[in-house]
Amino acid sequence: MTRIIPFLFLLVVNNNASAEWTPLDKGLELGTFKAKQQSKIADSTFTILRINLEFWQLELTGSSWDVKNKNQTVKEWSRSLGYKAAINAGMFATDYKTHIGYMAKENTFNNKHVNRYQSVAAFHPKKEGLPKFKIYDLDHEGTDFNTIKANYSSIVQNLRLIKSKGENRWSQQNKKWSEAALGIDANGNALFIFSRTPFSMHDFNNELLSLNIDLVAAQHLEGGPEAQLYYRDNQKEVELYGSFETGFVEDDDNNYSWPIPNVIGIKPRSN
Repeated sequence: MTRIIPFLFLLVVNNNASAEWTPLDKGLELGTFKAKQQSKIADSTFTILRINLEFWQLELTGSSWDVKNKNQTVKEWSRSLGYKAAINAGMFATDYKTHIGYMAKENTFNNKHVNRYQSVAAFHPKKEGLPKFKIYDLDHEGTDFNTIKANYSSIVQNLRLIKSKGENRWSQQNKKWSEAALGIDANGNALFIFSRTPFSMHDFNNELLSLNIDLVAAQHLEGGPEAQLYYRDNQKEVELYGSFETGFVEDDDNNYSWPIPNVIGIKPRSN
């Protein structure tokens, strides 16, 4: 599968400069940021889609719900369902279907089990006045999972990277991998975050927190060759996928996207 990268369309931003973004569409912007910690693997670049939820809505889907489609790449999910952009929804079990942690939308479930992961992304509020998207810390005083379920129709529980507000929750380790992550900034924008260059998650978090993007919280979606990000505009499309993962694929040679069961996509807001 060809990897298309519109170099002339990307704006590389120095970590020490004020953040600048390249518009892809109304309420959808792209930023690329060079890491402070340079690596010999890949380009040491973070690609971030900033999504204004006044104009876009997040959608959770996968083979549990869309029975016509078996596991697909993020690009294939996007094209089959008409998403402008999409990213992994999270890690999955050995049945290549079941999400690791709670996952539900519109009173239907991929997994009803709540595990120890402390990060919950919620969208599609059921009541007026609630944020259109929020990442909750389950260990935050006053946060109740049953209340989240009562307030939102789409919920996905994942491994936490950064706790609100801007707290790196990973100690240093030797393991590193390419990474796809979901974040939220101080203005409530959703952030689709991708790095093919492998980092330890401690270093990955510190790199993100060093950027001038007002990051509040983030959760891990997927690592290694299964990590993916796809987006398109009227003229170009970009398909990004990972490679390196300690103990699994310890090289930068992966040159195609892997099929996965669950994704988070975006479509223009209808209400």
